[in-house]
Amino acid sequence: MATPLTQSTLSSNANLPADLLEKDLEDTTPSVPGTPADIEKASANKPAPDALPPRPYGGLQWFLVCVAIYSSAFLYGLDNTIVADVQAAVIETFGNVDKLGWLGIGFPLGSIATILSIGKAYGIFNMKWLYIASLVMFEAGSALCGGAPNMDALIVGRVWAGAGGAGMYLGVLNLLTVNTSIHERPMYMALTGLVWGSGCILGPVIGGGFSDSSATWRWSFYINLLIFALFSPVYLFVLKPFQPQPNIRLGEKIKHIDWIGVVLNAALYVAFVMTFTFGGIIYAWNDGRTIALFVVFGVILILFALQQGTAFLTTKERRLFPVDFLKRRTMILLYIATSAGATGLFVPIYYIPLYFSFVHNDSGMMAAVRLLPFICILIFATMVNGALMPKFGFYQPWYIVSGIFLVVSGSLMYSLVDVSTPNSTIYGFSVLMAIGAGVSQQAAYSIAPAKVGPNRASDAVGFINVAQIGAIVIALTINGSIFQNIGFQHISQALAGLDFSSEEIRAALAGAKSTVFTNVTPEVRQAVIEGIVKAIGDGWILVIVAGAVTLVAGVFMRWERLFMEASAGA
Repeated sequence: MATPLTQSTLSSNANLPADLLEKDLEDTTPSVPGTPADIEKASANKPAPDALPPRPYGGLQWFLVCVAIYSSAFLYGLDNTIVADVQAAVIETFGNVDKLGWLGIGFPLGSIATILSIGKAYGIFNMKWLYIASLVMFEAGSALCGGAPNMDALIVGRVWAGAGGAGMYLGVLNLLTVNTSIHERPMYMALTGLVWGSGCILGPVIGGGFSDSSATWRWSFYINLLIFALFSPVYLFVLKPFQPQPNIRLGEKIKHIDWIGVVLNAALYVAFVMTFTFGGIIYAWNDGRTIALFVVFGVILILFALQQGTAFLTTKERRLFPVDFLKRRTMILLYIATSAGATGLFVPIYYIPLYFSFVHNDSGMMAAVRLLPFICILIFATMVNGALMPKFGFYQPWYIVSGIFLVVSGSLMYSLVDVSTPNSTIYGFSVLMAIGAGVSQQAAYSIAPAKVGPNRASDAVGFINVAQIGAIVIALTINGSIFQNIGFQHISQALAGLDFSSEEIRAALAGAKSTVFTNVTPEVRQAVIEGIVKAIGDGWILVIVAGAVTLVAGVFMRWERLFMEASAGA
């Protein structure tokens, strides 16, 4: 019977030349030459791929493990976006329009507030049981969401599930990292991106389908429990444990955690979201409470930076944020590009269905189905990246291509889309955006661990995941604030002289079923929709900026062949 993985297995699997692992430390070593002769020479002293230690799974076991852990990646993606088309139904159930923004932000907020802590934990504790604990936490949060008696309970459940979801997604990435070689890892990571991205994009479809059915929106969350129950035997009895620090006792491992960093990191993102969710919506921008939130956010940011930079009450090795990665050019650029790519993915996921919901009065299901061109091309682009990047070895061009497509598609959506734009035109623009988001979405999960070496693989995965999930929180928070504030202004102008309250105007932004749309003339209704479309359009500026940032980051990346095994065989 195969034995559980050991740390030596991880070291062997990170099958990369030492000179390439260390080159970013000084940031002055020339890039690895790209000619076949140079690659063959650089690879001469490496073990052959078939000399790597075998996985501790039989063929069927590995298949079951992959299906089971990929299902959790799917659920994590699904819950990031499943509320995109259930917001109107939730408002009909609970009211509380002023808390609407928390439905979308709550889940990624729970993730980003804990992801650094959990990422660090995967380098300390048994991966199997930490992964299972995260799954249980995610399911508990989902159960609370499904059975929520009020809006506050639903928001708490979303944040709770987000924290568990971060742990299970990091578990997928870490489990794949320790069980695959650098040659095959990009394809497995691309499959992770495919499954996660499919969940993200199918979230509005599934959520809209449940909200339009007799099952109600609550089954958008209960579905998680059924899938978890289906794969529980695999998690418990087939998945094998992996101890990254097998010779250290549990009490010592707990002491290794940077608890001050854990608290400050969580507080930092909570303060950010509260500032931009309350500002201009619940409190006026010049209100003393809004100003106080900005001050609190700034103070926490400074404290976190100082505590991490000086390793106060911790050590440089144990501090929560891998500050040393900020001294490495490639790691910084990967962080920036990953953040921008996630922005280019999530803005269209939320706002394309919203456009169709208002302009064509689509049901939740139909509005989400309009994303199918985006879905199919994003999946294709992600898989192309996973298949070709290790084959040719160069990673820089993928980010340049990504940036160009995001800038072009975002500019087209911003400048040309209005209430009269043909559907085919929007589908075409969304395809360009899907290519831009897809070709770079998961690339950094293969590049970053290879650049830092096996002993920092979990830190590298966590570092990139912070970039990705943090960008989702920031992008949705900023875009939500733009949509709520600018949309409110446009609707107020369209309804000038009519007797509608501020709450009724806010409710119009939650969906086309509000009283604003049922109690006005067709001309006023059209003016309201045009105002909402303008507010949605302003959000595409964020995609343009994300594309420009990705392009610049790509230009400054090294022209090097990283995936040596695939290149040597070319």
